[in-house]
Amino acid sequence: MKILVLGCKGQLGQCLNDQLAITEHDVVYTSRGQIDIAKFEVTKAQILEISPDIVINATAYTAVDKAEEERQAADRINHLAVANISNICDQLDCWLIHVSTDYVFDGHSAVPYKEDNPTNPQGVYGESKLKGEAAIEASGCKYLIIRTAWVYSEYGNNFLKTMLRLGADRGELSIVGDQIGCPTYAQDIAKSIVSILACLDLKDSSSGIYHYCGDEPCSWYDFARAIFVEAEVHGLKIPGYVKSIKTSDYPTPAIRPAYSVLDCSKIESCFDVTRSSWREGIKTVIDRLQG
Repeated sequence: MKILVLGCKGQLGQCLNDQLAITEHDVVYTSRGQIDIAKFEVTKAQILEISPDIVINATAYTAVDKAEEERQAADRINHLAVANISNICDQLDCWLIHVSTDYVFDGHSAVPYKEDNPTNPQGVYGESKLKGEAAIEASGCKYLIIRTAWVYSEYGNNFLKTMLRLGADRGELSIVGDQIGCPTYAQDIAKSIVSILACLDLKDSSSGIYHYCGDEPCSWYDFARAIFVEAEVHGLKIPGYVKSIKTSDYPTPAIRPAYSVLDCSKIESCFDVTRSSWREGIKTVIDRLQG
């Protein structure tokens, strides 16, 4: 199969590169330098020329707080550009695999969110991502939308790498302890997507939305503590004291969901993938960062 990966230099894009490199697929990797999805007509001409069997969209406007001020920029990348890509995929009759977010929910639930639960984004970022989902569904193309959460890896900027950096510089850290979610190792997202590709090749899989995230709910404080435990094992400097604080103690321009645990049973049953073990992921990332 010929696969086009959009956003190959982001966290997930680099992990897709790692995972697809060990397959037989014909893969075209593009960053914003090759295909700028904000330029709709140019993007259309480029994708039509490549003529892939599957497009994996790993691009996104992910600056959650900045999106509150840059509404148009977030909407252009997360909504309008996605609408354009999905229409192109419909024209080519190719699959679109698109990555979305737990921020489409309001975080008021007490049980893991299923794919068909009501959405209610609380900020511009989540709203723009939800509009992107709706545009894909309306386009008529064959699609898989994969919502994930709290993504980290050895690449790019993410919570784990921030904790390692701050932990080496500061004796004390305060981390939010009343937001609950499931950290997700981007290599595991990429592995799951690669395993799903075989299913798309073998059968006429039904389009739909799927949830994929880490295997165990925790708070940001819990996640940080687990990171520092592993960092200490690896001989890295860690803070002497890590304090759990409330969201109200650390105000941000964008509202974060208080509870954004995703129910992954649908993707597990349909495609036989397993959820990300985020504790194992921490070990792997620190190993690779030190290697």
